[in-house]
Amino acid sequence: MSGGNTESVDACTRFCAVLGHPIRHSASPAMQNAGMASLQLNWRYLAAEVLPRDLAAAIAGAKAMRFIGLNLTVPHKLLAVEMVDELEESARRLGAVNTIVFETRGPDGEWLPLGLAAEDGAAEVRSHGFNTDADGLARSLQEEFPTLKLRGASVVLLGAGGAARAAAMRLAAEGVAQICIVNRTAEKAADLMAEVRARYPAVTPSFLPDAADLVINATSLGLKADDPSPISANWLKSSRAQRAYDMIYRPAETVFLRVARSAGCETANGLGMLLHQGAAALELWSRQTAPLHVMRAALRKDIYG
Repeated sequence: MSGGNTESVDACTRFCAVLGHPIRHSASPAMQNAGMASLQLNWRYLAAEVLPRDLAAAIAGAKAMRFIGLNLTVPHKLLAVEMVDELEESARRLGAVNTIVFETRGPDGEWLPLGLAAEDGAAEVRSHGFNTDADGLARSLQEEFPTLKLRGASVVLLGAGGAARAAAMRLAAEGVAQICIVNRTAEKAADLMAEVRARYPAVTPSFLPDAADLVINATSLGLKADDPSPISANWLKSSRAQRAYDMIYRPAETVFLRVARSAGCETANGLGMLLHQGAAALELWSRQTAPLHVMRAALRKDIYG
C-alpha cells in the first residue's frame, strides 16, 4: 500500500509497533519510519510499553485494529511463541518470535500480509510469527568482525532469553565448536544448552574458558547507566577473549564493551543486528526490498546524534 509517508497522519494511515518492557531506549521507530518513508508507504511505526502479563491482549488488540505487524523485544520473544496463530519454521526452530506479520486471505485464498490488502477487505486476519534476530546477528557479526570464522570458534554467550536462544541456535548452525552459556539462572542456561546439543550434537558445551573467539551479551544488563557488566570484569581483563559483541546499542558503549575494549578486545554494539533484523521485518510486511542505507543512517542519527 503506497501513498507517501508525510508528516501528517490521515484516515488511511496504517500502523506497526514494537512492544517491550522497557521500551524507551528503542531506536526501531526512527529506523522503521525512515524506511517506510523511503518506500513511500503511508504507514507509521510506534513503540509501546507492554508488561508481560498484557502481551497476549496487546497482540490481540493490534490484530483487531488491523495493524500491519509488530516487533517484539525484551522480555516478550519467548512468550509470544504460544500467542500467535501461525509460526514460521525459523521461529518454531528457535523457539522465539521477534516479528509478527498480520495476514489476510487474498483473492486466490492464499494468506498475504495486511499491508498488501485493502483494509476494508480484511475480514479474516491471523498473526504469523517470525524470527529475524538470528539472521540479523549473523550479518552483523560478518560486518563488524571480518576476520572472525565462526566454524570451529569458541563462543561465550551471556543470557538465556529469546535473543540468546536465537543466537545460540544460529551459532551452532554456523559450526562453532564450543558454546559456554552464562545466565543468572543456571537452570535456564543448562536447558538452552541441552536444546542446542539435541539439535547440534557436534557443539561442545563448556565452562567459562580461559580464552574465547567471541563473547556476546544477549542480556538486558547495560541498558541502564548503573548496570554492572553481565560478566566479571576480572575475567574480561584476564582472559584472552578476542572479540566482544553487545546486542545493546543504546548506550553506544556499555560497561561490558568498555571493559572489553580496555582488555584489548575488538568490540561492536548491536546497531547492525537491529538494522538487519528490522530490515527483514519491513520486507516481510511490505514484500519490498528494505532501503538499508536509509535505515542505517536513521539509526546512527538517532543513537549517536
